[in-house]
Amino acid sequence: MPDRVLVTLDHKVLDADVPFLHADDLSVVRGDGVFETLLIRDGRARVVEGHLSRLVRSARALGLPAPVLDDWRLAIEMAAEEWGDSAEGAMRLVYTRGRESGGDPTSFVMVGPVADRVKHARESGVSVITLERGYSIDLSERAPWQLLGAKTLSYATNMAALRFAADSGADDVIFVSSEGNVLEGPRSSVIVLRDRTLITPPAEHGILIGTTQRALFDVAGGRRFDCRYEALRPADLITADGVWLVSSVTLAARVRTLDGLTLSEPKNVEEFSELVDRAIDSDSTE
Repeated sequence: MPDRVLVTLDHKVLDADVPFLHADDLSVVRGDGVFETLLIRDGRARVVEGHLSRLVRSARALGLPAPVLDDWRLAIEMAAEEWGDSAEGAMRLVYTRGRESGGDPTSFVMVGPVADRVKHARESGVSVITLERGYSIDLSERAPWQLLGAKTLSYATNMAALRFAADSGADDVIFVSSEGNVLEGPRSSVIVLRDRTLITPPAEHGILIGTTQRALFDVAGGRRFDCRYEALRPADLITADGVWLVSSVTLAARVRTLDGLTLSEPKNVEEFSELVDRAIDSDSTE
């Protein structure tokens, strides 16, 4: 198994240790581009169509040319094959506006190993702090140029929040709006469990639509769960039967503590993890 895999959208497998991006690529100098992150498990990229649909929406929001999805599908398949099936992999789809000096957009698929923190979060859960995101829940409607529903390469704020959490002794973050509504994590969706009901904040609050969250809701709806999009407050997380941060590579990380308060462990942790596993099996390139 290689340490890294790099495949271009003209379907060439490149040496991932050889420089690839130009120094004036707008992803580097402006963060002007979009991306997706997928899990490779058993040699196959998961929830491909959900991620491609979101890539299209993000590209549209940034005014990028519409992605040619068949080219992306083939590049994804090639990268997964190169990676192999001996270990999980973290795959990124990167689509930028290209060089500042002009030319075509830059597009590639890259695969690397799953970070150790991911395995720990799956097995042991995470300690989380809430941080103010700095905007109200109606900002997306009032200011669409803020790109709140697009998965852009401009991740400086998200990474700064995670560093702040680490400096505070926490593993992760849940953002809240200026009104105090729960939003999302820097790289995850927030899902609350109440009895047999799963709840996540609505996309209208200016959050990124989660591909794993949506796949989970599709599967859970057929397993006697009521799935809802509703406004949540931090107090709702404390009183819930369970809280998870859900994302494409980590999958499900149970929130063990919130702002220093220990949350009770739900009775159906294993059932929730099974639902997420089923969810990522529910979408393929076929």
